[in-house]
Amino acid sequence: MNDLDKALYQYSRSDFYPFHMPGHKRQVQNEYLCNPYAVDITEITDFDNLHHAEGILKENQDMAASLYHTEKSWFLINGSTGGILAAVSACTSRGGKLIMARNCHKAVYHAAYLRGLETVYLYPSYEPFCGLNGGISSIDVKKALQENPDTEAVILTSPSYDGVVSDIRKIAELVHSRGIPLLVDEAHGAHFPFYKGFPTSALDLGADVVIHSLHKTLPAMTQTALLHKKGNRVSEEKLEEFLDIYETSSPSYVLMGGISFCLRYIKEQGETAFRKFWQNLQQCRKSLEDLRVLRLIGKELKNQEDIFDFDDSKIVISTAWADLSGCQLHRILRERYHLEMEMEAEQYVLALTSVMDSREGFRRLTEALLEIDRELAKRRSGREGSAARELCFIESSSQTCREQALPIWKAMESSCESILLEKSQGRISAEYAYLYPPGIPLLVPGEKIDSEFLNHAEKLKQQGLLLQGMKDYSQKFIRVLKKEEKTNG
Repeated sequence: MNDLDKALYQYSRSDFYPFHMPGHKRQVQNEYLCNPYAVDITEITDFDNLHHAEGILKENQDMAASLYHTEKSWFLINGSTGGILAAVSACTSRGGKLIMARNCHKAVYHAAYLRGLETVYLYPSYEPFCGLNGGISSIDVKKALQENPDTEAVILTSPSYDGVVSDIRKIAELVHSRGIPLLVDEAHGAHFPFYKGFPTSALDLGADVVIHSLHKTLPAMTQTALLHKKGNRVSEEKLEEFLDIYETSSPSYVLMGGISFCLRYIKEQGETAFRKFWQNLQQCRKSLEDLRVLRLIGKELKNQEDIFDFDDSKIVISTAWADLSGCQLHRILRERYHLEMEMEAEQYVLALTSVMDSREGFRRLTEALLEIDRELAKRRSGREGSAARELCFIESSSQTCREQALPIWKAMESSCESILLEKSQGRISAEYAYLYPPGIPLLVPGEKIDSEFLNHAEKLKQQGLLLQGMKDYSQKFIRVLKKEEKTNG
């Protein structure tokens, strides 16, 4: 048996470099939290209570509100998931209607299930330029609002996992014209307000509730996040009621202390640190422009339909022109260069960078990719079909409009059976299927299973990318509604 604590310690002593979350990149030296056991306490005198903050925790949450220019900010130690659950629940009634982006994180779907919501999906544009999911169209938002006047709230993910930003200002205006709130899962954009080179935060573009994962791109520990509120469209009392439900009654003071450190770091050192980060990041991106076979995706995306902006901190490397898959590139980077990526997909890898990345880390990534690229170019030299072609790669979380036969809650609570995945076409799914990361469902309970999903699942499996969410880890069987339930639904 391998002991986790020992394995973690041994890994921390290796030369593997993290181009993945958490954003502290194992670089933070905090003298006050160097021994977590020494400061792991409960709600004792002078240390406040997260669920009824009046003292030190309130002061620290107020600092978060000040840094992010919000009316109210709450600490989250269940990650952004807890904030998403609370926000959706606070803005909807049981059995109500929610307009949501189809590429939302699974936590939004879980909130819809828990509240028994009817969901109306907004599908991100598909960008033929590179094959990525694009942004959410304001035209689609307007249409959905017109067709669903009883909608209680709208929730989007921006930026996407790959860094694509939607036009939040225009969407917020449309949503507010109906007198309802706009919620934005900005988990991957907690760093946006702290340097002018990054996209503008949804907090400054009209969103009513925004959720930030501090641990994704800032020097904070895993599970730490913030929930922000602006304006009077969402009840502060309701948010706190649901936070009390979804957050643990025994919040970790180690994690909350980490949030406090993160906020203090931004306040005291953020300007200098982010300027340095931006310089290192731009140098890395400039060097990677020399790639001939591999390709770096970047600001050119802004010229595509429905992509309002792009987060440069996401280094997306396409293998569409190469003689290897994203999975193979991921493996080479890990095994040969000891570089851990955030995500591998069919034809790309994603390196997540943060303000804590070192110049040496960027150098290692740049040199590794350029060396691999030279090898690929040499291998392809003189071969038929080596001419350049249009950049296009498959996005493993691409969304196809699948038929919603039942609401999520009804599909999950109906009688079901397990059948062979290959025999499931036309049946109604009783479970999720998603890649993690990023945790965006390719199939949702209540949706009809179609040939496109089955073909996609098989392609992923052949490349070693197994779907999660299904009870059968081997991906041979899937749970579907019994036929009598389908008839009676």
